[in-house]
Amino acid sequence: MHVGERIAAHRKRRGMSQEALAGLVGMSRTWLSQVERGLREVDRLSTLTDLASVLRVEVNELIGKDWKLAPDVAPQVRALDAIRSQLAGYAHLLGADADLWPLPQLRSAAVLVNREYQAANYASASAMLPDVLGAADALDAFSGDDSRELHLARCMVYTVTAKLLTKVGESQLAWLSADRAARAAMSADSTSAKAMAAYQVVTALLKGQQNDNAERLAVGTAESLMGRATSDRPDIVSLAGAHWLIGSVIAGRRADRATALQRLDQAEGLSGVLAQDANHAWTAFGPTNTLIHRASVNAELGNHRGVLEAATLIDPDALPGGLNGRRSRLHLNLAWAQSQARHDLEATMHLLQAERVAPEVVRFDGVARELIRGLLKRSRRPAPALNKLALRSGVLA
Repeated sequence: MHVGERIAAHRKRRGMSQEALAGLVGMSRTWLSQVERGLREVDRLSTLTDLASVLRVEVNELIGKDWKLAPDVAPQVRALDAIRSQLAGYAHLLGADADLWPLPQLRSAAVLVNREYQAANYASASAMLPDVLGAADALDAFSGDDSRELHLARCMVYTVTAKLLTKVGESQLAWLSADRAARAAMSADSTSAKAMAAYQVVTALLKGQQNDNAERLAVGTAESLMGRATSDRPDIVSLAGAHWLIGSVIAGRRADRATALQRLDQAEGLSGVLAQDANHAWTAFGPTNTLIHRASVNAELGNHRGVLEAATLIDPDALPGGLNGRRSRLHLNLAWAQSQARHDLEATMHLLQAERVAPEVVRFDGVARELIRGLLKRSRRPAPALNKLALRSGVLA
C-alpha cells in the first residue's frame, strides 16, 4: 500500500469523509482525493503529522516504516564505548603493562586530537582518544626529570577529551576527564594548565545543569588571572578572556543582561590586548570569537535582533584556520535569530551553511537539532532541503 491508500484506510476506519479530513488538516478535498489515489504525494512533514494526529495513528502507520522526530535523542560518536572503557578501566592502578610513550609522541598526539576537535571532526578525534588516553594514564605517577612536561601533555589530553565528551552530551564522563586534567595541571604546577582544566570543568558542570557552580568557577578563574593577563602572556590573556566569555553566556542564561554585557566587555578588553585573532592554549580567543560570543549571549537573552546586529560586525574568515566549530556557531546563532523572526527560509539557509562548515556540529549540537525540529513542525510548504538536513542530522529517522 502506498501512503495515500493507508490514509484512505484509516480515514474510512474513523468514518470520516474526504471533505471532513481535508478540512481538518487545512487542505482541499481534491488534494486529498489525489493523495489517496496515488496521484500526488504528501510533501509537507507538517501535513503528514497533522493527518496522523486527526486519524489518531502514528506517522509510521501512514508511511509504512519507522519514522520519528527525535531531537532529544543524542547521537553517539563511534568510539564512545572505547573511551568510556579506557576512562573507567584504571589499568594503571592495577600495574598493568603499558607502552610508555615518549614525551614528543604524547604531546604530538594531544595536538593532533585538539586540531581534529576544533575542526569539528569529532569522529576522527574520538577514534584517536582511547590509545592516547591509555598513554596518558600510564604516565600518571611519573616523577622523572621530564615530569612537569609530561603532566602538561597529560593535561592537554584530558582537556581535549573533556571537550569532546561535553560536545557529544556525555557530561559525567566529561566531568571525569576534566577532573583528571585538573589533577595533571596541579602536578605540573602550571597556571595556564589549571585554567585550561578549569574551563572544561565549567563546561561539564553546565552540561550537567550545575549552573551556579559553573559560574562561580568561571568567574573566579577569570578574576584570578587578570593580574597576570599582559601582552607578554598571550596564553593567560586568552584563558582569562575565555572564562569571561563563558561567564557571560551563563549570565545570559539566567537573563542577567547587565552582568552578561559587563563580562563581555571584560573579554573585549582582553581581546584588545591580543589585538588579533589567535588560538593560544586552544581557546580560539580573540576579537572575532568575542563577537561570536556577543551574538550567543544575545541568543541566550532571547534578543534575536541583537544577534543579527552583532553578526554584522563579524568576519568569520578572520578566525585562524581550522576553527570550524567556531565558524559554525555563528551560523547557528543566525539560524536561531531568523527562526525567531519567522524567517524560516533564512534560518534553514544558515543551518545548511553551518552544516557545510562543520557537518558534525549540526549532528551533535542540541540547539541545532531543536531548531531543525521546530522548523519541521511549522513548515507550511514543501521543504526538501530541510527534510534532507533533518535526515542527515539524525533529527528525522
